[in-house]
Amino acid sequence: MMAAALFCCTIAVAQENKSQQKLPNVQVKDLEGKMVSVNTFSNNGKPIIISFWATWCKPCISELESIADDYDNWKKVSGVKLIAVSIDDARTSAGIKSVVSSRGWQYEVYNDYNKDLYRSLGIANVPYTVILNGDGTVAERHAGYNPGDEYHLLEAVKKLAGL
Repeated sequence: MMAAALFCCTIAVAQENKSQQKLPNVQVKDLEGKMVSVNTFSNNGKPIIISFWATWCKPCISELESIADDYDNWKKVSGVKLIAVSIDDARTSAGIKSVVSSRGWQYEVYNDYNKDLYRSLGIANVPYTVILNGDGTVAERHAGYNPGDEYHLLEAVKKLAGL
């Protein structure tokens, strides 16, 4: 119950401070090393979850694993797309591909190797989740992860999808 209260409060504060924010014009690397502009992220007018994580962050892995268990259902119900953005630097980025493949994650995965996106969104720690509404505007934010937070995340996405 405490996690739900923290989640709601974190979102409310974030919405007041960052409403109407769009993704900045910065680039990240895909798993093949190709540069991709984040302002091209889209989902045909449906919500997008951007989960900031790192290979060395156990709560990050736990959150992405918890979502992975029901991700197919989430897509069917709400049309949501999850984009996992690693903040691993040159020392640890070699492990991104193996973590993703060993866990069978079906997410789009990118590396914010120089933390341009991370910093431009005012993020201080991972795990950190940003939810974009259908037009790509930041609708909600959530810092940290506690087991069960994924259910609140799904409810937020369903609300944005009009469900």
